[in-house]
Amino acid sequence: MEDLRQTATGYGLPATARKEAIRTFDLATHTVRELNQFLHKELVASGVTKVMVSNPDGAHSIACGVNAPVDIEINGHAGYYVAGMNKHAHVVVNGNAGPGAAENMMSGLVRVRGFASTSAGASARGGCLIIEGDASLRCGISLKGADIVVGGSVGSFSAFMAQAGRMVICGDAGDALGDSLYEAVIYVRGEVKSLGADARYEEMTAADFGTVKQLLDLAGFDYSPQEFRRIASARQLYHWNADAQQEY
Repeated sequence: MEDLRQTATGYGLPATARKEAIRTFDLATHTVRELNQFLHKELVASGVTKVMVSNPDGAHSIACGVNAPVDIEINGHAGYYVAGMNKHAHVVVNGNAGPGAAENMMSGLVRVRGFASTSAGASARGGCLIIEGDASLRCGISLKGADIVVGGSVGSFSAFMAQAGRMVICGDAGDALGDSLYEAVIYVRGEVKSLGADARYEEMTAADFGTVKQLLDLAGFDYSPQEFRRIASARQLYHWNADAQQEY
């Protein structure tokens, strides 16, 4: 896993920086409950710094609620809510992820090497979610402070009601990108089918270029920050306007 970590933004330090002790779970013979119970209750005392998960076969809730600085590698496709509520851990999915990957993540880093289904990173508060392929609908919905980097394209209503955090999209975006944005900022490289209510393009600043470079470097994507556009809130929905007659 990557040695580059931004401790100030909640990515934490990689377990691989310490002496490595590995525990393996084969979900063809172990249950997800056994895996998660080890991660929740036995991990810290065990001294294990890396957990390898084989044969996930699309199982749901793998590595949810982890609260320790451990590397977790899932070799195959994961189902719903993989690495949900993650705190401190670095989780790699060597496959695709079902709906809600890394939802409500607090810190750490989650990397999906394939594609991610709907609502990836929903309500994530800290840390970084990296999706190497495409993400489906509502990626980053209600984002609350985490960073999300997508190597491919995202579906419609991505970053809907995103309140805080940063989202870098290296491909295209579907309809209503950034609908009802608050203080989150989106950087997109490809074509945008349409912006959502109150989202607008803004000029990129030197700080924006630096932010995009930092996140691209963390993700390992070789794009120029100069290729990206900034999308942020026009802040017209912050206050009730009686004259708008519900037309926003």
